[in-house]
Amino acid sequence: MTRSLRLTLAVATAAVAALALSACATGSSSNSDGTVTDGKLTIATGQPAYSPWVEDNKPQSGKGFESAVAYAVAKEMGYAKSDVVWKRSTFDSAIAPGPKDWDLNVQQFSIDAKRKKAVDMSSAYYTTTQAVVTTEKSKAVDHTTIAQLKGDAIGVATGSTSIQSVKSVLGVTPQVFNSNDDAVLALKSGQIDAIVTDLPTAFYMAAAQLDDGTVSAQFPADGKGDQFGFVLPKGSKLTSKVDTALAALEKDGTLQDLQTEWLSSKTNTPVLK
Repeated sequence: MTRSLRLTLAVATAAVAALALSACATGSSSNSDGTVTDGKLTIATGQPAYSPWVEDNKPQSGKGFESAVAYAVAKEMGYAKSDVVWKRSTFDSAIAPGPKDWDLNVQQFSIDAKRKKAVDMSSAYYTTTQAVVTTEKSKAVDHTTIAQLKGDAIGVATGSTSIQSVKSVLGVTPQVFNSNDDAVLALKSGQIDAIVTDLPTAFYMAAAQLDDGTVSAQFPADGKGDQFGFVLPKGSKLTSKVDTALAALEKDGTLQDLQTEWLSSKTNTPVLK
């Protein structure tokens, strides 16, 4: 073997080793089933993860809507609860191109075509509804029917789908503000009695933007809201399996039951009638 040939082989071997190490470091999967860890399903969520999506920032408990859905999907795919491993990730890193050190990521990702260019997205496990945000001091706090809300001053953000929802469901014209933040200020000052926005935003407003905020009711589902799906690495072998699992959970009523339990019953957020 010539010196130049030995040098070429050495360089090639080093390159292969470097690629292998890189794959391990970034979490690329070499398992035949497409998982990052053989026999385990690694699921990521945010840090921290908030109620009602994850209760007490403990996704491993199975409590909270997205935690419960994740375990239901895992079970449908053939994984026991003990086979589910949780990791944390930021929202932005999850939807960025490149290898991942998890199999699924769940933290209220809206399904859209732009994201699908960088990652895989499952079919929907939840379609957002509109909800009513108010304060404990507002006269609207106990108004959980359409008839009661008709007499309240309702605020919405400009350009939102909430405007049409208020008009069509409540039959009134809302006060339109430049942003959700402006609507929150109006609610705090008593200019309006309640805000209508999508349910995830409503929970955020009540918990983070209002000292005595509450999500008092939600609109009936109309199928027109944002759809939430799991994020998976681009080209994942698991994407079709997750879709199959979600279809089964939709068909047998599990997804609706979990939605009712975690996004309505446990949060005291009834559907308007």
